Amino acid sequence: MRLWSLHPCHLDPQGLVALWREGLLAQKVLQGLTKGYKHHPQLLRFQQQEDPVLVIGTYLREVVNEADRRGYHFDGSKVAREGWAGRITVGKGQVEYEWEHLLHKLEARSPERYKEQILLPEPRLHPLFRRVAGGIAEWERP
Repeated sequence: MRLWSLHPCHLDPQGLVALWREGLLAQKVLQGLTKGYKHHPQLLRFQQQEDPVLVIGTYLREVVNEADRRGYHFDGSKVAREGWAGRITVGKGQVEYEWEHLLHKLEARSPERYKEQILLPEPRLHPLFRRVAGGIAEWERP
């Protein structure tokens, strides 16, 4: 499971679809509708919020919005709740780690997308996140 801090605009089509599916799984876990994945490290920053289901729903809405911008159809009715106005902090080191991880995936899987993304001075973040000083997150498994 990978719930990127990066904006979904950086993902290739396969990555965007995977994020949607993994985000929906995360939502089910946070709703208590699964037996597995309850302690998955990628969920920790959502679980630490007062209303994790609202936060993951807000996260998923931006994934739906990106799909819409690309002309894909992700069923937004699957988002349980949305509209959280807060932001989760993410360390600069975490952003850099995720960016390098994504670039390696794109280089192997989507060379054209890689060529576009590698030219960017820095990646955009998902609007749910705010970059702060800091290293790789404790929950990350590099």
